[in-house]
Amino acid sequence: MKTYMAKAGEVDRQWWLFDAEDQVVGRLAVKIATLLMGKHRPTYTPHVDTGDYVVVVNAEKVTFTGNKWDQKQYTRYTGWPGLRVETAADRRERHPERILQEAVRRMLPKNKLGRRMLEKLKVYVGEGHPHQAQDPKPHTG
Repeated sequence: MKTYMAKAGEVDRQWWLFDAEDQVVGRLAVKIATLLMGKHRPTYTPHVDTGDYVVVVNAEKVTFTGNKWDQKQYTRYTGWPGLRVETAADRRERHPERILQEAVRRMLPKNKLGRRMLEKLKVYVGEGHPHQAQDPKPHTG
């Protein structure tokens, strides 16, 4: 018996649509990361990108539990003295799509393959998105 290993050209990718309205960030990010990696498929192969494309709308309407809007801090290193720190509430005002994008990015592999998986995530503020031609299926569950 031989173990099946997927090849990059054999993967049939699907497009999924998520509505982030009133969804908890972490729980939604887990579902999205699973689809991007391809772990929902029986043909999952760790060293091959077997995942699907994910489109997220209403990214500004995600929620956190507890007091995370005020207590959660995002830090980024600028290369200059003094770290840049902003709270989740500040980030929601300036770039609301980055909250969900960062949560998903941190759940993916930290290598070239993970960066390629993250390119298949499309996050948009508001109801509209430019991917109607791909006919994304609404994801339930």
